[in-house]
Amino acid sequence: MATKANTIELFSISTPQMRAFHLTWMAFFVCFFAWFACAPLMPIIKGEFGLTLAQVANINIAAVAITILVRLIVGPMCDRFGPRKAYTGLLLLGAIPVLGVAASQSYESFLFFRLGIGAVGASFVITQYHTSIMFGPKVVGTANAAAAGWGNAGGGAAQALMPLLVGALLMLGVSEAAGWRVALLVPGVLMIVMAGLYWKFTQDCPQGNYDDMRAAGVPIEGGKKGGWESFKAASTNHRVWLLFVTYGACFGIEIFIHNIAAVYYVDHFKLSLKEAGMAAGSFGLLALFARALGGWVSDKMAMRGTINSRVTLLFIMMIGEGAGLLWFAKADSVTFAVIAMLVFGLFTHMACGATYALVPFVDSKALGGVAGIIGAGGNVGAVAAGFLMKGTGDIGQTLTILSGLVLLSALCAIAVRLSAAVDDRPVAVNNAVA
Repeated sequence: MATKANTIELFSISTPQMRAFHLTWMAFFVCFFAWFACAPLMPIIKGEFGLTLAQVANINIAAVAITILVRLIVGPMCDRFGPRKAYTGLLLLGAIPVLGVAASQSYESFLFFRLGIGAVGASFVITQYHTSIMFGPKVVGTANAAAAGWGNAGGGAAQALMPLLVGALLMLGVSEAAGWRVALLVPGVLMIVMAGLYWKFTQDCPQGNYDDMRAAGVPIEGGKKGGWESFKAASTNHRVWLLFVTYGACFGIEIFIHNIAAVYYVDHFKLSLKEAGMAAGSFGLLALFARALGGWVSDKMAMRGTINSRVTLLFIMMIGEGAGLLWFAKADSVTFAVIAMLVFGLFTHMACGATYALVPFVDSKALGGVAGIIGAGGNVGAVAAGFLMKGTGDIGQTLTILSGLVLLSALCAIAVRLSAAVDDRPVAVNNAVA
């Protein structure tokens, strides 16, 4: 019987575990590219539609609000239908608003499609679910963090590449009004292509697909409690809600920075669209290694210490993130602002990786519900930050307040503290499967 992988053979696609690993981060990359493709073009869109700061805040809130609901739904759906069906469906349905936003002719229509695009942010939950099912306890933190980190880099790639794509179209004689619309067609097409690849080359878990396994009477670890049962089991676990808060304070801040960074650099430091895109993109591209580093360090600390060494790491990362964010908010030159953004970005991405290195150990029998609720916490944090910016009317002041809230949330991280029973359970389950 196929088993969970206890090593990551990075340059191999010969096993279902490694095919799932590579295709899940690629799908996540495409989804995040699509999710944040609008953000670096907001200075152009803001000018074309004559948007106020409050309207920009509404668009940023819309971009992450619907993801809360979809993440809560898609986690239990992974338990019920399997990650292969869930991801393929999300990619195909998510492509509709991604393509539709290019047809926007007003603030209202743009806001509507931006709300719809937010659903693709739920791809993160499926990514973490799929790697958690495929990899054993020795490497699951690293696998989760690496897949999520490389996928998250799609946000940074969008920040850097979308302005360049628009610039290339302008050089070809396309008008600015048409250029950003044509550029936004690219991520929609990529999502459709990725859906076909995911359906063809992945399976739900090492043993096969959930439908076939249920039909054959084969027990399913991650999907034991399907749908609503998975959600109910996860929602009664206090550790889930503590991590819900901490993830809101790290991933929520990450999403918020993706959405406002380009506008902040243009308005506050008078950078050009391309310069602002490159500066903002550097934050997202940290995910190429920083999130994976957070998961890897978590695995190593747990092997040398206890499961609660993972908790301690998360606490330290949250403190570093809060302090770095305050530095970014107070930076008075573009050079210091970029340096500060990279420093707090490193802690932010590592905190995200450290959070999901803990997720497989919270309740392995309701993995979808746990992953979904904690993942939704990230978007709740981003929505709260969006409303805060709308209330203050000033990005710098918003960042200062958020830095204090991040430092407070570190207390939730240290309060997670898993018991010996919780520590032993996932290992025993994983070893039984292996």
